[in-house]
Amino acid sequence: MSAATTLEQLRTRWFGVALIVIGLDQLSKNAANKLLDLYQPVPVTSFFNWTLAYNEGAAFSFLSDAGGWQRWLFVGLALSISLFLVLRIRTLTRAHALEAWALSLILGGAIGNVIDRLVFGHVIDFVQLHYQDWYWPAFNVADSAISVGVVLLIVDVMRGNPDSP
Repeated sequence: MSAATTLEQLRTRWFGVALIVIGLDQLSKNAANKLLDLYQPVPVTSFFNWTLAYNEGAAFSFLSDAGGWQRWLFVGLALSISLFLVLRIRTLTRAHALEAWALSLILGGAIGNVIDRLVFGHVIDFVQLHYQDWYWPAFNVADSAISVGVVLLIVDVMRGNPDSP
């Protein structure tokens, strides 16, 4: 980034990343919902399937069979975390660019999954990885963005930014 890039331009880019994640997530979930049959794997490689799945729980289907109240718990948690992320991103400077990118990915992923919970009552997953008879739980673009964001946060913490507050 050039020195002429203002802090506001950087923040706009960081929030733009979140919007791109939301857009890609929703477009891909819409396509999966239209093109795939529920729980019917479509093999792509020897370790990767497209598989439409609906997750009423959290990661790894945690609380998926809780009876419905968990939908609102997860919506509330995700919206609270998203508000915190927005406020945090607004305080970051050029010296905290990696943290900002990480939080932007997490924000976009969180909002992408909240949209599903609000509209459908569940999260739409469609990517499935497996090895022989061992299957990783299905996931989506939002989940991937959150995971990459968390890894970037860990890298940022491990490298130790001396300019961190």
